[in-house]
Amino acid sequence: MSGTTPYMAPEIFACALDECAGYSFPVDWWSLGVCAYEMLRGRRPYEIHSSTSIHEVKQMFTTMKVHYSSTWHDGCKDLIKHLLCLDPDRRICSLEALQLHSFMSDVDFDRVLSRQIKPSFVPSREHLNCDPTYELEEMIIEAKPLHKKKKRLAKQNSRRELTRQTSSIESDVGTDGEENIFKYFKTYNRER
Repeated sequence: MSGTTPYMAPEIFACALDECAGYSFPVDWWSLGVCAYEMLRGRRPYEIHSSTSIHEVKQMFTTMKVHYSSTWHDGCKDLIKHLLCLDPDRRICSLEALQLHSFMSDVDFDRVLSRQIKPSFVPSREHLNCDPTYELEEMIIEAKPLHKKKKRLAKQNSRRELTRQTSSIESDVGTDGEENIFKYFKTYNRER
């Protein structure tokens, strides 16, 4: 079992307890529901932490009722209820199902998918966008902390570039006498 425990769907915990054979894409839609709920309410629907045992989590899912604020739009509540449905077969678990929900009727999905709608908030790229206590915990616990990742990636990229330049200088022709086709492909850089 791997992932961020508070955002894991019930079927992931069930699999960890050998109560089900596996799971599929509906687990991601559950996580979306948890995120949406958390953004609206300021807390997650279930008080699950990394230290919460699997058995406690299972008990929460079966006994605890999720509270939906009376100030939320009824359509919004219904959408989140369908994302947080314990049964993955009844959960909204596709873009088509999301588009068909009445609360999403005003959304122009063509513009969303073509990225023509500008977000109301864009987080800074200059630093990690999380609680500083997580950064501190990471620096203390992790052997390779995330805040140094940019520097590590830059080093790796410069080594790769040097290796690539060296190999292209050595020969534009492969060892078997055929032309090296890799010089025609652009190297993908995920930082850009």
